[in-house]
Amino acid sequence: MRKTIVERKTAETTVKIYLNLDGKGIHKIHSGIGFLDHMLTQLAVHGLFDLEVDASGDTQVDSHHTVEDVALTLGQAFDQAIKDKRGLVRMGQAVVPMDETLCEVIVDLSGRPYFVFKGDWNLVSVGNLPVSLIEHFFYSLSMSMKANLHTHIRYGRDDHHKAEGLFKALGRALNGATRIEARRSADIPSSKGVL
Repeated sequence: MRKTIVERKTAETTVKIYLNLDGKGIHKIHSGIGFLDHMLTQLAVHGLFDLEVDASGDTQVDSHHTVEDVALTLGQAFDQAIKDKRGLVRMGQAVVPMDETLCEVIVDLSGRPYFVFKGDWNLVSVGNLPVSLIEHFFYSLSMSMKANLHTHIRYGRDDHHKAEGLFKALGRALNGATRIEARRSADIPSSKGVL
């Protein structure tokens, strides 16, 4: 089974994450930031990942440290769960509509982190989460997951829909990228022979 538990403890946050790549979308999420919990629920449900997140942080300062450390820990969990990447599909893409909004996420579990974000927000925050931290979440995730991650809000009006569309698309893209390709089950998915 491709599952792992990763913990991160700093002077600012404590994060513990359980991840099962071959799950059913079962989730139990508590970060202390309601909107982040809602977004991580979308990731788990639409990616079919069993996900438990238990995080606490200095939210009396702001949400930044908790959002960043949850993303870093989650990225580590994905990186550990896919192990040596043998047989991995490796790349995944999803385009997801959310009412008037259309979002796209493309991921390559290449071992080379890189992040691109395209899109605009109308508000300063959604729920209790500053929209600037949504982009920062994806950036931090890509770095610790060692993935090439491109996110694009193609169009839309409602910032809640934009954020939710991105996280649903992330779940579906990661679901595709983390699958095992039976025709390549013993091989590394790279012409170099290493990732």
